[in-house]
Amino acid sequence: LNLQPIAKSVTLVHRRPEFRAAPDSVNKMYALQEMKQLKFLVGQVSGLAGTDGQLSSATIKGGPDGDVEVPCTRMLPFFGLTMKLGPIAEWGLNLNENLIPVDTEKFQTSIPGIFAVGDINWYPGKLKLILSGFHEVALMAQAAKRIISPGERIVFQYTTSSTSLQKKLGVHD
Repeated sequence: LNLQPIAKSVTLVHRRPEFRAAPDSVNKMYALQEMKQLKFLVGQVSGLAGTDGQLSSATIKGGPDGDVEVPCTRMLPFFGLTMKLGPIAEWGLNLNENLIPVDTEKFQTSIPGIFAVGDINWYPGKLKLILSGFHEVALMAQAAKRIISPGERIVFQYTTSSTSLQKKLGVHD
């Protein structure tokens, strides 16, 4: 929706006609499709074509007309909510219904030094929210730092009050 007003053209490819998005966003997308300001295809990208590192088209499979070649110069892939561990499933980690159990102090898995944060992990009371992921990453980073630099004091700094951080970021007065 955000790219449509500024891109030369936009083609949205989704594996099915139903979405788990906000209804207002879905309605806006379908309205843009009706006005022929956005193209929507049901299917999956099965191939890419181009030369010298420049994308020229994507092959979409799964539509009623078979494979469709869509000319394009840019592609923004987004992954949905289906959890597929891939090779991680073979690392010997304890799993709970295809999720990785972690301790909530460090977000460490059953193997010391391997951490899991975000939707892939599991613990009692887990909420799949971006906000929770930020919290998990902060605790995991502290634990990882202790492994990398044992005994080193960890100093917290905040961009709102640390002049040295503000200077590094170029936002000091």
